[in-house]
Amino acid sequence: MENEYDLTLLCTVLEVSRSGFYAWSRSTPSARQQANTVLLEEMQQLREGPERCYGSPRMTRELQSRGHSCSENRIARLMRGHGLRAQAPPRFIPRTTDSNHDLPIAPKRLAERPAPDGPNQVWLQDFTYVPTAQGWLYLALVLDLWSGKIVGWAMAAHMRSELVVSALQMACTQRRPASGLLVHSDRGVQYASQETQQFLQDHGLVASMSRTANPCDNAWMESAIGKIKSEVLGQTLPADHQTAREQLFIGIESWYNQRRRHSALDYQSPVAFETKFMTN
Repeated sequence: MENEYDLTLLCTVLEVSRSGFYAWSRSTPSARQQANTVLLEEMQQLREGPERCYGSPRMTRELQSRGHSCSENRIARLMRGHGLRAQAPPRFIPRTTDSNHDLPIAPKRLAERPAPDGPNQVWLQDFTYVPTAQGWLYLALVLDLWSGKIVGWAMAAHMRSELVVSALQMACTQRRPASGLLVHSDRGVQYASQETQQFLQDHGLVASMSRTANPCDNAWMESAIGKIKSEVLGQTLPADHQTAREQLFIGIESWYNQRRRHSALDYQSPVAFETKFMTN
């Protein structure tokens, strides 16, 4: 700026002395200022990925895990001072499956069970609609309530019962649960179908279903779906089903399970939480 305007005029307008200006221009940033610059650069890089959803608590843990010495208050000040806000997901309105059917409905057994204290005690399941330029893609998920890990998933261009059975099959193959595990879902026709109920029975799994028109009974699953759709897919409409499949695969396995920090897990990822439990 001093190259464009007369220095004396600038000092007069800004109400500083010439000696003060020269002292400021010759000064070097303090160690604290330099460290803040490094932290800001790291945060800007993180915000180019799904970490854009992080507020100061999760961002602090992420930076600490990368070797930075920083407090949550410091990160909050830096984010606030530089306009770095957590990207809020769009309001998520759960879309439930068709529960207008005459198939048998399982009682809500979830309320009878104590909170799980280990893996493979309670699973939640649901499926959602994923918009693409090619049309709807349907994603079925199975979540372990204890760790929040997505343990089974399946995608298809239809929402028939085999979609949710495929997600359950993946979960059983990977986790090999003992008989008696509780599997909770909504009352949709896909979950009440003979095919799905036969699968549960064959694997020794116990069915539980939400009450009528009460999505809060499966709030943990609804929350996970909302996070996956907003953080993995964001605001960009996938070009086709294959693109959406690739994004969701990476988002579930590499981001949500492996890296996303969950406040309920002391800001650990589901995989880190389970690994720590298994090694203790």
